[in-house]
Amino acid sequence: MTLSQTDFDFIRTLVRKRSAVILENEKAYLVETRLLALARCQGFDSMTALLAQMRAEPYSTLQQKVVEILTNNETSFFRDLYPFEALRQQILPELMRRRTTERALHIWCGACSSGQEPYSIAMLLREHFPLLNGWDLRIIGSDLSVEILQRAQLGRYSQAEVNRGLPARLLVKYFQQSGADWQIKDEIRDMVDFQSINLIDAWPSLPPQDIVLVRNVLMYFDVATKKQILEKIRRLLRPDGYLFLGGAETTFNVHDAFERAHFERSACYRLRAS
Repeated sequence: MTLSQTDFDFIRTLVRKRSAVILENEKAYLVETRLLALARCQGFDSMTALLAQMRAEPYSTLQQKVVEILTNNETSFFRDLYPFEALRQQILPELMRRRTTERALHIWCGACSSGQEPYSIAMLLREHFPLLNGWDLRIIGSDLSVEILQRAQLGRYSQAEVNRGLPARLLVKYFQQSGADWQIKDEIRDMVDFQSINLIDAWPSLPPQDIVLVRNVLMYFDVATKKQILEKIRRLLRPDGYLFLGGAETTFNVHDAFERAHFERSACYRLRAS
């Protein structure tokens, strides 16, 4: 069936209210496809029945499930690669020199979906920075979806997921096969602390961060919401810390506290000197 304009407007109003994500008209097919899949999974005989139940029970678990399936972002191991090269070659060595005395490093991956980004960082640290052993090292992965975070905590990925961006040598070294899937080993899984955080709501108490990655997320928000999120990041980021956004995202004309920092094939953002 085809999703009516009335039903689509109901769904995108709900999603925007709960997550601030804007669903444009061209997303109607995506919405319909995911709603149909959820209807089958939840035991409804049609998408119409699913929508009727949603309207009958505001603020229900069902409504939250719909928001979550429509705000889950595409992700992969070592996505876009160049930011990870910048971390390995320049940013992490620099921060380690600056933090030699305190021996602490905090990294936050916001909107991490099923966990590939924070696990990629954990593998990068384990592979290239053995001197961090014994440091107060904390990697936080967060998302608004409790269900997707449960997947991330489990650290179990399909063959198709590990084929996307994960070098074969790291697959062999840090994963073990489990049936048709691959299970990430505890030495990497234990490095990441997953938390449920909705970027547009109040954030829990987090320690000041050395590196924040909120990649390919701001593009889904309006300007006012982008400003609010960037302001909260400004307060959380250490004065010499780094912010990574997606390749199509920028702080320019959104928040003037940040300036662009260029690397060989990548760029990120730092706080302007006051």
